[in-house]
Amino acid sequence: MAVSPEKEQALRDRMERLGVKEAELRETFIRGSGPGGQKVNKTSSCVQLVHIPSGISIKCQRERSQSLNRFLARRILLDRLEGVDEGVKVSEKIERIRRNKNRRLRRAKTKLMTS
Repeated sequence: MAVSPEKEQALRDRMERLGVKEAELRETFIRGSGPGGQKVNKTSSCVQLVHIPSGISIKCQRERSQSLNRFLARRILLDRLEGVDEGVKVSEKIERIRRNKNRRLRRAKTKLMTS
């Protein structure tokens, strides 16, 4: 499965906006790990991408397709360069869950007091 031309163009525009050039990226293809058996052991579909100026290293093995993993690795790299780190997203989810639990607890207390 290939990436649509529109998505590729959007990625290129985003790279240009952030000032990231293809020459600054070192890309290697390695064999993946984990479940998958013979197919995983024979193909090098895992992409390792290193942004040389910042030293950020990304490994992407989400999909079976090498081209799709290349696209995803670049997108993850740009996210990290923009500061949209996955840790921030996780902490936001945890905070949302905590607020919902507190809300449920307050509702249960008021229900208990009124009955």
